[in-house]
Amino acid sequence: MGETSPRKRREDGKSVQSSEPKTTSLQKEVGLVSGISIIVGTIIGSGIFISPKSVLSNTEAVGPCLIIWAVCGVLATLGALCFAELGTTITKSGGEYPYLMEAYGPVPAYLFSWASLMVTKPSSFAIICLTFSEYVAVPFYSGCKPPAVVIKCLAAAAILLIVVVNSLSVRLGSYVQNFFTAAKLVIVAIIVISGFVLLAQGNTKNFENSFEGADVSVGAISLAFYNGLWAYDGWNQLNYITEELRNPYRNLPLAIVIGIPLVTVCYILMNVSYFTVMTPTELLQSQAVAVTFGDRVLYPASWVVPLFVAFSTLGAANGSCFTAGRLIYVAGREGHMLKVLSYVSVKRLTPAPAIIFHGIVAIIYIIPGDINSLVNYFSFASWLFYGLTILGLIVMRFTRKELERPIRVPIAIPVVVTLISLFLVLAPIISAPAWEYLYCALFMLGGLLFYFLFVYYKFGWAQRISRPVTMHLQMLMEAVPPEEDPQ
Repeated sequence: MGETSPRKRREDGKSVQSSEPKTTSLQKEVGLVSGISIIVGTIIGSGIFISPKSVLSNTEAVGPCLIIWAVCGVLATLGALCFAELGTTITKSGGEYPYLMEAYGPVPAYLFSWASLMVTKPSSFAIICLTFSEYVAVPFYSGCKPPAVVIKCLAAAAILLIVVVNSLSVRLGSYVQNFFTAAKLVIVAIIVISGFVLLAQGNTKNFENSFEGADVSVGAISLAFYNGLWAYDGWNQLNYITEELRNPYRNLPLAIVIGIPLVTVCYILMNVSYFTVMTPTELLQSQAVAVTFGDRVLYPASWVVPLFVAFSTLGAANGSCFTAGRLIYVAGREGHMLKVLSYVSVKRLTPAPAIIFHGIVAIIYIIPGDINSLVNYFSFASWLFYGLTILGLIVMRFTRKELERPIRVPIAIPVVVTLISLFLVLAPIISAPAWEYLYCALFMLGGLLFYFLFVYYKFGWAQRISRPVTMHLQMLMEAVPPEEDPQ
């Protein structure tokens, strides 16, 4: 079969992460604090520091802007609670993938993995690292824009560093995430405390008549919600690593209930702080809002803002890589990707082949000029799969009654979230129809061609090519098929 036996490859039956014998599979290394760090660290990227103006540009007033940030946080929490039920009912890693598999079968699950692994996850990873490299490069090119080649090389270096860290150790990856999340919360605290001091000093002019001139049309409010909810994207990240959570029945819902309200409070208070020193017009015109805030309030220590924003961005990239690797691993385990992508490093007990594959695809996305538009056009696909997954929760309440459900949310919550997801799929297409949405839909459906050729029918010639490739990659990366835990 071209696969080396795990027991033959492991001489001492021990991993380098521990002196105790372990099976060659992903270990439960992620606790409650690390779980909260993954949620907070992945949701809070660079957006709230650089351009938290997407909501304000639609509402055109401070009052409705703050209300929408709060309501979006509530909606994200409701969606995450639905995922908490799914995650404790089906305790498999991979986010939406195993839930779609259980609810609808292999085809929707494959299409999700196809769109996620080939476009949404790696391109998002690339954009986060490009943002990080811009922040790092700017101080060295005062008065001019850094060369594109420098930014791309720094982004590629950041991707390689993150891939190496997460391939070496699950525990190291979670420690790095904890550090960057702590750094992120430090700069959030600095900005929020500074805002409270300014409020106490009477800087409340921008909050007077805060609803004056507001655009409360259905179109404006819907676009504001759309942009606000995207700022909370990442609330489902912990479901990608369910198999590595210690005590998932307790820690998964607890991390969600602590993490997402924490993010909501941070978002609201940071916006309040920004408005203490900037009018809505100034905020919309600022290229990097947090830096403008720092220059006006923290000088001469304003340099701490870009430093901590760089930390924040790197933390979001690390969280993105940490969780995306598990989706690739699970898709490979189910036979929906190359089998070698489901293998585990025999020494490190990490899904190293999956993480390395994710890093390679992300580096490819760095090469072209602008990939932001690609992510924007595929954003509707993400909400399509969110909606299908939460609808699957409702479906399984009737079709899979035998499943044990440690957490059971009221049926009204998944119904509301499903309807909101439907709205978010249709809103951008109706408000600004473009051919690109059709191209995205065709790309996703194009995944069916690969599904039937390589997964469903499993042509002999494809197997003859993949076996030697799998064997050589297995030897190169010292990876083996995961073993079943005897427990």
